[in-house]
Parts: sequence; C-alpha cells; structure tokens
Amino acid sequence: PTLITTFNQNQQKMPISSSVKTTMTPIPEAEAVKNVKFSDQMPADFSISQMKAVDTEKAEKRWSKDAKIFEYGAAANPVMKPVPVLVHPAELHENGKTRVIPFDISDTLEIDDTACTSPNLMASFLRINVGDGIVTQVPNATSQAFYVIRGSGRTSIKNEADDGEDDTVSWKTGDMFCVPVTRTEMIHVCTTAESHGGAALYWVHDEPLMNYLGATPNVRKFEPTLYKKEDMIQKVEEIKHETGDCHKKNRLGVLLGNAKCAQTKTLTHVLWSLLNSIPAHTVQRPHRHNSVALDLCVAAKTGVYTLMGKEIDSEGFIVDPIRCEWVPGSAFITPPGWWHSHHNLSDDVAWVLPVQDAG
Repeated sequence: PTLITTFNQNQQKMPISSSVKTTMTPIPEAEAVKNVKFSDQMPADFSISQMKAVDTEKAEKRWSKDAKIFEYGAAANPVMKPVPVLVHPAELHENGKTRVIPFDISDTLEIDDTACTSPNLMASFLRINVGDGIVTQVPNATSQAFYVIRGSGRTSIKNEADDGEDDTVSWKTGDMFCVPVTRTEMIHVCTTAESHGGAALYWVHDEPLMNYLGATPNVRKFEPTLYKKEDMIQKVEEIKHETGDCHKKNRLGVLLGNAKCAQTKTLTHVLWSLLNSIPAHTVQRPHRHNSVALDLCVAAKTGVYTLMGKEIDSEGFIVDPIRCEWVPGSAFITPPGWWHSHHNLSDDVAWVLPVQDAG
C-alpha cells in the first residue's frame, strides 16, 4: 500500500496529508527470516487425516490445567511483595575468613527458586584475606560485575576449552570489571590490602533473571571489560570543568558503558551502572526510576545520606522519608519507583555506585 493512516483524538481514521511522501522498502528475504525458523512446506510424511483422527481430550485437559482467567480490574496491577529498603553493612566484609557474603532477601520477596537481592539481580560481598583466594561460579548469569571496594589482587577465568591460557587481570581499589556468561570457575586472589587484612569486592549478577525465565545463556553478548579507577575519575573531572555548573546538576558522574552496548550506553545488555558523585554541601534533588537500585557507598564522610519515600509533595519534597546513612563499603537497596534524594552535608565529595537491571 502507498497510503498510510493515523487516528485523531476522536478515533476517526484520517489519511495523512498528501504532501507526505511515503516509501515502502522491501525487506530483503534474508532479513525477513532472521532468527526465525519456520517452514511453509508440510513434512513429506505428515498426514492431515491422521491428525484429525487423534483424540485430543487428554491433551486439552492437560493444557487447561494451569489456565487462569481473571477479572481485569482486580488483576491488572497484581499485588506483589514490595522490595524493602535494606542495608548490607560494611562490617560484614571487614573481618573474618575468606568468603562470599550474599545479600539474599529471596524469602522476603517470596521467591523460591533462586537467591536474590532484587527479583532480577543478586548482590554479594567477597572478602578475600591477603594471600588467600576464592572461587566463584554462576554459569547461568549473562552478566557479572565486580567493583573493588578495598585491596589489590588478580582474577582468572579458566579457559573453557582446556587447551589455552586462562584469562587473568589485576585489579585494585576503585576498579571495576565485568564478565559475560562464564561457565567455568573464576578464581580471585588478594595480594595486598590497605586495611582490614583483606580485599573486599562488590559482586552483582543477573542469574535470578535467567532462572526466572527458565533460560540458559549460550552467547557472549560482550567481552570481559575492565574499568580503571583513574580513567573513571579523570572523566568525572573533565565533565566538571567542561560544564562549569556542576552544583546545579542533579548528576555529576559517569555512566559505565560497553562498546557492545553502543545504543543503550549501558554496562552490559542487562546491567546499568553509574559512578555518581555528590559535591560537598550539595543536594541531588528527588528523582526516581523504574528499576531496583543496588547502591554501593564508595566514599562518604559523616553527614551524607539518602532520603527515600513513595511520594513527593507539591513543592517536590519527599513525604515521610526513610533516611539511609552513607557508610563507605556498605550497600543499600532503593526500591523501584521510590523518590529519593542524596544529601552531602560534609566538606568532602561523596561517591555512590548504583547497579540496576536497566541494560
């Protein structure tokens, strides 16, 4: 067809102005069937008459067993367990043996089949004592992000084919690295630590999402990626000096992106992250987002906090807010859809690293 139509507010079908030129570009045959498998040819051994002769009663009963039909008004916005405001304190990784410290609230969310911090993501701390190592393995995650809270060390990914070298990188405080679907073990070792006798890493992955979907990732959507602290800080400084009005902005930070996610500018195709700074004696105004935020306090002095609440008043202030103090090395959950503002009453810049399933 050469004429396309639209609808006005009265839902009357109206042709678009004749001055608008429309072109129909044929879809190449190869593109029309991209990633779609079908056939318009019946199998040679298929018989329609035999199909008609099959008794379908048992199959129909089996297929109907789980069917539920709801009244729209009562079910359009189903009641689900709310994501709570919770803190995963730094004290958990500041002493003790080498271990994974999961931030698992699956019981609170009434999610039975997977450990999780939000319905789609799992966050944990890794504590690795100096000279120790720890193994992590989540073969059903498409994306894993590791932020180094404290310490220096190395991480190796074992070669899946067993016929090549393991992939090994070094890391230090303030670095971040991400890996795609990895079925083999990852080995993390700590070589030095500036305090507390060991390294601490903040680890977030999307295995809960894959478990919910009943899916197994089999394609690497990106390559292992390393973000160095000095590069991130340098970019923040560049932005600060280019704009000149950082105190007026609701954000002064850098989005952490990947070359394979050029369109979305996200950490991975599933994960989103921002290294966000709050200058001294400033407030980042109330804002909200649809995704759960798993926030890590990277650096803060006394007097830095976040206010959270479900509503704002006519003047833009949060109604009956919950106050969450920032403690370096602690993680906290910001529920989806909640208004929140960041406040820095101290004399130093404060830093936070949120991770969301917003890729």
